[in-house]
Amino acid sequence: MTQSKTVHIISHTHWDREWYLPYEKHHVRLIKLMDNLLTTLHDDPDFKSFHLDGQTIMLEDYLQIRPEKRPLLEKYVREGRIHIGPWYILQDEFLTSSEANVRNLLYGHQDAERFGAVNKTGYFPDSFGNMGQAPQLLRQAGIGNAVFGRGVKPTGFNNEVSEAAAYESPYSEMVWEAPDGSHVLGILFANWYSNGNEIPVDSKQAQKYWERKLKEVDTYASTPHVLMMNGCDHQPVQQNVSEAIKVAQNLFPEHRFVHSNFTDYIEAAAASVQDHLSTVRGELRSQHTDGWSTLVNTASSRIYLKQLNSQGQALLEQAAEPLAVFAHLTGKAPYPHHLFEYAWKTLMQNHPHDSICGCSVDEVHDEMVTRFAKSRHVGEAIVEDSVAAITDDIDTRSFADFFREGENGYALAVFNTTGWKRSGVITVELELERIYFGSGMGFTDMKKKLRLLPLEHLVLLDPRGSEIPFSWEDQGVEFGYDLPEDRFRQPYFTRRIQVRFEAEDVPALGYKVYALIHGKQENSSQESGVRVSGRPSTNRLIQKQQSSLVTGKRSMENEYLAVTIEANGSVTLQDKGTGRIFRNLCIYENSGDIGNEYMYKQPDGDVPVTTRNSIATITLAEDEAYQASFDIMHTMRIPKSADGNLSREQKELIWFTGRTASRSSSLMDFHIHTRITLERSGRGLQVKTMFHNEADDHRLRILFESGISSQTHKADSIFETAERNNTPAAEWLNPSNCQHQQAFVSIRDERQGLTIANQGLPEYEIIQEDTAVIAVTLLRAVGEMGDWGYFPTPGAQCHGKHATRLEIIPFDPAAAKQEFIPMGETGSMIRARQFQVPWTVKQADVHTGSTPLIHSFLPWTGEDLFFSSLKMSKDTGSIIARWYNAAHSERSLSVQPAFEIKEARHSNILENALDITALNGVAVRPAEIVTLSFHLPD
Repeated sequence: MTQSKTVHIISHTHWDREWYLPYEKHHVRLIKLMDNLLTTLHDDPDFKSFHLDGQTIMLEDYLQIRPEKRPLLEKYVREGRIHIGPWYILQDEFLTSSEANVRNLLYGHQDAERFGAVNKTGYFPDSFGNMGQAPQLLRQAGIGNAVFGRGVKPTGFNNEVSEAAAYESPYSEMVWEAPDGSHVLGILFANWYSNGNEIPVDSKQAQKYWERKLKEVDTYASTPHVLMMNGCDHQPVQQNVSEAIKVAQNLFPEHRFVHSNFTDYIEAAAASVQDHLSTVRGELRSQHTDGWSTLVNTASSRIYLKQLNSQGQALLEQAAEPLAVFAHLTGKAPYPHHLFEYAWKTLMQNHPHDSICGCSVDEVHDEMVTRFAKSRHVGEAIVEDSVAAITDDIDTRSFADFFREGENGYALAVFNTTGWKRSGVITVELELERIYFGSGMGFTDMKKKLRLLPLEHLVLLDPRGSEIPFSWEDQGVEFGYDLPEDRFRQPYFTRRIQVRFEAEDVPALGYKVYALIHGKQENSSQESGVRVSGRPSTNRLIQKQQSSLVTGKRSMENEYLAVTIEANGSVTLQDKGTGRIFRNLCIYENSGDIGNEYMYKQPDGDVPVTTRNSIATITLAEDEAYQASFDIMHTMRIPKSADGNLSREQKELIWFTGRTASRSSSLMDFHIHTRITLERSGRGLQVKTMFHNEADDHRLRILFESGISSQTHKADSIFETAERNNTPAAEWLNPSNCQHQQAFVSIRDERQGLTIANQGLPEYEIIQEDTAVIAVTLLRAVGEMGDWGYFPTPGAQCHGKHATRLEIIPFDPAAAKQEFIPMGETGSMIRARQFQVPWTVKQADVHTGSTPLIHSFLPWTGEDLFFSSLKMSKDTGSIIARWYNAAHSERSLSVQPAFEIKEARHSNILENALDITALNGVAVRPAEIVTLSFHLPD
């Protein structure tokens, strides 16, 4: 006799907010679905509950059209008939930042609580791989389970279930453990999240349906509680499901059929699981599969979206939030929680997996660009207001001693919002004088006066009064305006110059103030300005004791690095601290791509075109005391597109793995402009690549030969530095082994190490040749969405101008500390994280204030600890600071807030204050995410 089972039928819909239809068309369908759901709940008391896909944004979208339905929604949520949360959206975990994943959970909880209840299910139904720290994040949010569809077994395209033997778990149920040891009960959708879809009411059909379905679930279930998901992508509510359940119960009385929910199902399953469940540790990336199911090449689809996302995340979490905290601590500006929620939610509306992955129709991604801009504009406004408040509180009076009689100088506050001291080249526009239209002067006189402002003998000073090298360029007379809070707009003309210099050792989570003054000609150690005919004047001021970084026609060096550009345009880099030399860096590779937005597929027999044997044009672009740059020009001859077979195969729905299309025989020039830049204090070589893409169906990568023999490498991931094998498991059939990264990928052996930092370039591959080659994808151009039908996407060919940025950072593996001299592995990773964060500079008046010229708001120390976030809690008003331990052993954190606090407490990621903690010697477990809450005085 068949063993008795409890069949848990969970009604749901998996709601891709936008995908094969534009957002508003899906939106219209959502309204219909929700209307039908509310009607069903009202009319059928046996329709027990509906799972609203784990994301609260569905409620926002519905109430945008149906605001009058909110009381009814709240009623059903409180009654447990509609289950919402815990997320705001269903994100792609690897393509959104660590803090974005936290904000997603935080805002999802806050929204769900406003409706009456949070569903505590760690829901990842269709994430394209799962972050290794998910169990720790969930545990900190009070969630002891995770439900997911990909990452540990070969669930493939179109929800196919493979019969491959290599499973990390033989059951749907397993223990999933994070690097810190946190663990949750993992539930895999072994038969996908549609295995109980459209249950028949007709007895004959139901008999066949359930015989097949029960056999399928029995293959993987380790308990007598089996999960049947009654829904699928954009699935309408099955309104007669309660009747269908009754039919099933009559047909199979030996089993118990219930209209269930995740809370009840997981509780029952957890009570019945076997002691010998497999434990799956860390990232779920389908390594023991054929290599297709986590759709990793979505990391390179429409890379422009990833770059915009990287910029937007860095602006909010690494600039706007900490600056708003600084401003609040001055007492001059309230923390704008409402603006942050709007900016974060607008940004996160681009984070659903089919959105940020770039695997939707063109209309979806066109709208995403607008959302990125909207979020960015709010973030920029917060930054502007915050730095205005902070600079108003800085005491800049000491600079007045350097001004000439009757003249004013100009103060510049340089903000470092990273967690470590920082040096780098700053570019900022400085306003010399403005004249308001209401001054009574005519336009001609206003502009004449501004043009006659003296610009000779300008001197830049650090806070100690020492002159530092800089350059400036006259921007001429420009129009501007103020928007006062108590008056009508105030237009003006102004005279601006653009100033560039290297700011050294700006303190972590703080600022350093510089001053521009008119130096005395007879005593000045600076060279006079030079006016360039037909252009705004340019003045380059170079201290005589500072020599040029340029050492030859194709070489440059600073104290730490020596750079040579070879005839083919590749870079040879010497780490002067270790003497190690890295050759064949920055070689470009172009290959065909007959895949789609989900997957890269190189045509059979395709031989990539590279710059390895090319002749490049190399010119000196910049030679300043603080920075040097060279321009490298390549022209590659590449096919214009795939051949005509590709279009036919796409329309005939020939699966990409079986396509026979090749690259076209028609060739075109593909120009690549590379600028490599070395800063005087730089520990890495910056690489900016620019190109105008007019070709179709191809991929462009930049290659870095490491010269390193190693079996593993490290990549920046979500709250961890993940160590991954260079070669995949034996079950891996995909010819490509591309992976996800956040800020960097790094490889080392006993003698040398190399870290490649990036800005918004999340796809890389380790190519195993004689030694490891790091390949970072700069562009992937394809013409169709892929998946379940034919959806042409000409926008995914990514025609137009592109610019990408990376940094090459060598390090000494023998350097045990994170100190930068010598540059150790952790130090290189810190540099890579700083590479993501924009500098913020604000011009200030000379006035009194309460804070000094150099200041850190939150000094801290902790080896191998990565600073992650500084913000305020909306609920408690406390300052929230977060770090995570990148090491595999316990570390110690010490914090010295430069502001008065009432007490410090541990917190979780939902910003709930926990136990009181001392601030010196906080023990941080291996791989732990630690959040501290600083309670301010009343």
